[in-house]
Amino acid sequence: MSFIKFIKQEISVIKDRDPAIKSTMEVFLYPSFWAILKYRKAHKLYLKKHYYRARRISQKAARKTGIEIHPGATIGEGLFIDHGHGVVIGETAILGDNVTLYQGVTLGGTGKEQRHPTIGNNVLVGAGAKILGSFTIGDNCKIGAGSVVLKDVPPNSTVVGVPGRIIIRNDVRVNNDLDQIHLPDPVMNDINELKAENARLKLRVSKLENSNIK
Repeated sequence: MSFIKFIKQEISVIKDRDPAIKSTMEVFLYPSFWAILKYRKAHKLYLKKHYYRARRISQKAARKTGIEIHPGATIGEGLFIDHGHGVVIGETAILGDNVTLYQGVTLGGTGKEQRHPTIGNNVLVGAGAKILGSFTIGDNCKIGAGSVVLKDVPPNSTVVGVPGRIIIRNDVRVNNDLDQIHLPDPVMNDINELKAENARLKLRVSKLENSNIK
C-alpha cells in the first residue's frame, strides 16, 4: 500500500472510531497516526533486513508518541490506537484487520520463538489489558479493560478479569461497538449468587428453629 493511500485510510479509521474528532485536520494531532505511519516505514526496512535503521525509526516514534511498535510486528489494515500512551506491540505479534487498542495495552512475549500473540480481525482490547504469550485471540473478540490474557480465546468471545475469563461466546459484536467498560462481571455475579444462597440458608435455619420452639 502506498503511503498516500495509507494516510487516507488512517484518516478514515480515526474519524470513524473516535467520536471526539471534529475535523479531518485533527487526525494529524493523534499520536497513533504518527506511530502507525512510522511503523509502516520501519517495517519495510525490517523486511529488507535493515534492522538498525528500522529500530531507530521505531524508537524515535516511541519517544515522541508513547506508543512502542516493534518494526518486526505484522499489522493488518485499519489499526486504531486510541490515546495510545503505554501501548507496546512486540516483535512477533501479528494483528489482523480493524483492530482497536486503548492506552496501556501490552501485546507481550514469553521467551519462545513465536513469543507474542496473534490478534484476529475486528478485535477490541480495552485500556491496560495485557495479552502475554504465543497464542491466538480469535476474530470479533473484546478484551475488557485491565484484563490479563494468557491463553487462546476463540472467535466471538468477550474476556474479562485477571487472569482473563471468557464470559460471552458467539455473540458477534458490531465493529463500531467500542464499549470497553460495560461488560458482565463474573466475580460480582458469583458474589451475588453466594449472597442469595446465604439468604436462603438463613431462612431455612430460621424456619427450623421456629418449628423446634413450637
